[in-house]
Amino acid sequence: MSLYGYTIKELENKLKKKEISAAELTEMSLDRIKECEEDVQAFITVDEEGARTQAAKLDELDESERQPLFAIPQAMKDNIVTKGIRTTAGSQILTNFNDPLYDATVVEKLQDAQSVMIGKANLDEFGMGSSTEKSSFHITRNPWNYDYVPGGSSGGSAAAVASGQVMFSLGSDTGGSIRQPAAFCGVVGMKPTYGLVSRYGLISLASSLDHVGPITQTVEDNARVLEVIAGNDSRDSTSANTQVPLYSEGLKEGIKGLKIAVPEEYLGEGVSEEVRESVLNALQMLELLGATWEKISVPHSTYAASAYYIISAAESSTSLARYDGVRFGARAKDAKTVEDMFKQSRSQGFGDEAKLRMMLGTFALSAGNVDTYFKKAQKVRTRIIEEFETIFSQYDLVIGPTTPRHAYKIGEIVDPVTSYANDILTIPSNLAGLPSISVPCGFTDEGLPLGLQIIGKHFDEQTVYQAAYAYEQATNHHKKRPVMGGQ
Repeated sequence: MSLYGYTIKELENKLKKKEISAAELTEMSLDRIKECEEDVQAFITVDEEGARTQAAKLDELDESERQPLFAIPQAMKDNIVTKGIRTTAGSQILTNFNDPLYDATVVEKLQDAQSVMIGKANLDEFGMGSSTEKSSFHITRNPWNYDYVPGGSSGGSAAAVASGQVMFSLGSDTGGSIRQPAAFCGVVGMKPTYGLVSRYGLISLASSLDHVGPITQTVEDNARVLEVIAGNDSRDSTSANTQVPLYSEGLKEGIKGLKIAVPEEYLGEGVSEEVRESVLNALQMLELLGATWEKISVPHSTYAASAYYIISAAESSTSLARYDGVRFGARAKDAKTVEDMFKQSRSQGFGDEAKLRMMLGTFALSAGNVDTYFKKAQKVRTRIIEEFETIFSQYDLVIGPTTPRHAYKIGEIVDPVTSYANDILTIPSNLAGLPSISVPCGFTDEGLPLGLQIIGKHFDEQTVYQAAYAYEQATNHHKKRPVMGGQ
């Protein structure tokens, strides 16, 4: 028995019937990691001892004490703080952060829900990347074909789910870092509304854009995890005080009568023919299920990527200023002066992408440039928010591709501008703080997955999930599994 082919509900039933124990389920996850982790390299840290200890304690509980995610194996992106377990954010500057003193709110909530954390997943350094090639530890590989990237920055989180090492994972999404790797790896990734899930304990890339969300094999599993991790948190000043519904209970309500907007810009220049065709096929299926759709124009979306990279770089240059070898971060050895220690610690600790973005952000915030770049980018962001508000006054959902193309080969893209273009379709909903999900919607001729992106109104995750579930149940894309080691 392996984790492949099961849903959380199915494993829950097996646990209730005592067909499997928490300890056995944990061993299944650890065995799978031993089988394929050398090739996939989804993890930075695997906590075998901690997972086994936790599972053993769960097996001692009465059935009446069991919580929603009892014994379900999961992985945590390694920029989410875990008490007593090394947290690196994929960067060498945090190699000494071996014993964090507290858990992130989402970690606490999953512990309360009695899931078993197997380990910490690999990522692009501080979430700065779209391929997981920019981790300072190792490159994670796409389970569908090891020659290809899994996407990023939550590439380890997506690859761990796609390869059957865990049932679900948490990722963070600043410009597409949950949805893009979910699309590349053929799994389901949800970026919730900004403020729905606490960011307390998330190592920040850009505070006004960061989101935490789940990556799963199915839509229902995704909804069940979000039910657990969502909710108000007094430790996060941006946390919304809103009621969290049981999303999984409303999945089967259908989509009859839903009005869908399809931006022409999301299917235009730069989008591959395979991606465009898969999205149009998905729209036809949604139409058969009772929804209607129309093409619209979102002209300001063409400026979204430019605005995003200025805003995110500016915010990251500020948030990463604390990593200096004194307040936070590994300190360089053999420095002769305090100034030299600061220089060497940051030079040795940060990778090229982090340095590039910090320099860009510092430039954008400097005197004489802040009006020209940062403030102008914020004005573009406001226009994009207003554009979505206009759309959602007439439509229920916005649908398009998750990414302009399928996963690319490791080392194929080295130019930063080309790399950044991979986020062009996911960035707008980060700027606007809107909920959006990526679900599998087909495969290329090479057998690589493609993703459909569904965007909803603020705090209307329920409608997003309903549409995603209706489409998923009408197709078989989510049932396919990679043949590890090849196409």
